[in-house]
Amino acid sequence: MNILVVEDDARIVAFLSKGLRAEGYATLIARDGDEAVAALEASEADIDLVLLDLGLPGVDGRSVLRMLRFRRPDLPVVIVTARDDVKDKVWGLDAGATDYVTKPFDFDELLARIRAALRSADQQTSNQLVVEDLRLDLLTKVAWRAGRRIDLAPREWALLEYLMRHPHQVLSRTQILNHVWEYDFEPGSNVVDVYVGYLRRKINAPELSPLLHAVRGAGYRLVPPGGPSVLPDPV
Repeated sequence: MNILVVEDDARIVAFLSKGLRAEGYATLIARDGDEAVAALEASEADIDLVLLDLGLPGVDGRSVLRMLRFRRPDLPVVIVTARDDVKDKVWGLDAGATDYVTKPFDFDELLARIRAALRSADQQTSNQLVVEDLRLDLLTKVAWRAGRRIDLAPREWALLEYLMRHPHQVLSRTQILNHVWEYDFEPGSNVVDVYVGYLRRKINAPELSPLLHAVRGAGYRLVPPGGPSVLPDPV
């Protein structure tokens, strides 16, 4: 899942980016209100949650929140700010924020609030992704196939979620890097191939029809048993 962090304090940006990536989230960074608006306009379909500071240079956080609520009323927004006055909290929640967290904050508590906000958004549609006999629980971050539980590391979970949101679609290594890792690697990096290999060994059990395949020269595709034929996976 992709989280847009709208924050002008470089130390907090670095802290949040590192911590969220460790939990399997991808992060986009906007250091002022103008960057936040540009990021939302450029990639709004890919953003699952916003962490929003109110005290921003340029377009302020209040204006960003109003714009968000106009354009994407269902997008979870967690305000993270030093403004701890009750009037500010009331305004933020009444203006449509999903939650309001004051600085300094405990990171574990912030994570819990992020999960709660995402859970609330997911419950409006579904708490699970399903492709044939493969099921991914978005709340517990556990996968199941043919009744067998599959425990996943954070990056494996993020990779599987991305694949399951785009079944049948051939996803290039660059697309996967941008959505699951979000930061740059050397052009020859095989990190995608390595993690796809980890995932294949977990979901493509020997006694089951394989779901995750490589399309040579193009990327990877998640297809149901008996789906379109693909080339053998080199991983």
